Amino acid sequence: MPLAIGILELSSIAAGYLVQDGMLKAADVKLLVARTICPGKYMIVVGGNVSAVQTALDTGERLAAGFQVDKIFLPNVDPQLFPSLTGSVELPQTKGKALGIIETFSSSSIVWAADAAAKAANVTLLRVHIAMAVGGKGFLQLCGDVGAVKAAVAAGIEEIKDAGILVNHVVISNAAEELFKEYV
Repeated sequence: MPLAIGILELSSIAAGYLVQDGMLKAADVKLLVARTICPGKYMIVVGGNVSAVQTALDTGERLAAGFQVDKIFLPNVDPQLFPSLTGSVELPQTKGKALGIIETFSSSSIVWAADAAAKAANVTLLRVHIAMAVGGKGFLQLCGDVGAVKAAVAAGIEEIKDAGILVNHVVISNAAEELFKEYV
């Protein structure tokens, strides 16, 4: 079954709760993220099969009543996106591995970059962080062999480069073990 992710970003927190309720009632989707984000907005991220996510997004847009800031629909995503968004990634062996990071000005756009990066190379997507406590930014962290990490970071950047939202990116070869400690 193809997997999809849908994101709605709203300018009203109250509307966010109403929209979230409607989306969850409209389709069989899993709530991945629902929270306030900087600066004073609300983000809802759902996942599931392609048609269910599309139905949930359609319902959410209808209920948003002028408070919608952004909408993203990613059909056929890499399955690694689900645990990396919810913080439930099993940490692989990291000794001698490279760490790649991409940072964007847009909170939801990092999901586009993460999907492209995960599909491009044999890497583990460790974290996709959207907006919470980072001024509305997004960032991702991934690990693997240095060549794979470089390829994944390049693919993620390629996916978002024309939007003008890239802040920075790094690839750290043979990253210190302490950089991975937040995942255990």
